[in-house]
Amino acid sequence: MSEWKTVQLRDIAKIKYGKDHKKLSVGEIPVYGTGGIMCYVDTALYDKKSVLIPRKGSLGNLYLVNKPFWTVDTLFYMEIDEKKVMPEFFYYKLKTYDLANMNVGSAVPSLTTAILNPIEIGLPPLEVQSEIVKILGVLDEKIDNNKKINNNLVFN
Repeated sequence: MSEWKTVQLRDIAKIKYGKDHKKLSVGEIPVYGTGGIMCYVDTALYDKKSVLIPRKGSLGNLYLVNKPFWTVDTLFYMEIDEKKVMPEFFYYKLKTYDLANMNVGSAVPSLTTAILNPIEIGLPPLEVQSEIVKILGVLDEKIDNNKKINNNLVFN
């Protein structure tokens, strides 16, 4: 079994900028902003799995997207090299970083490609990534179910 290796973010993903969505028609493709889904449009900006990282605003709001989406210019999206890293593993790994402390903005919290690209990421082999994703996925499901139960108890 091969060892973990350390790579830079730029070695496993290309950072892409979101775009303005205002000229698009209403549809079923989610449009993500820093706070989550803003609306739905008829055109996808990207149609593969991706991790969305805030460029401006709430720097801790990362999203793992598994279906076609559009993102506005306050979020970066990632074109991920799936031969090197599973998008789900990449998402979980990025969640361990304190992106808010990498802020380069003054009035509005901001991240740049110059800050993100050299981030060092420890990568295990894909088989190990898969096992880690399975375990964390089960835990995420349990957390989501507990939140639903709690919300049901609070509102009933």
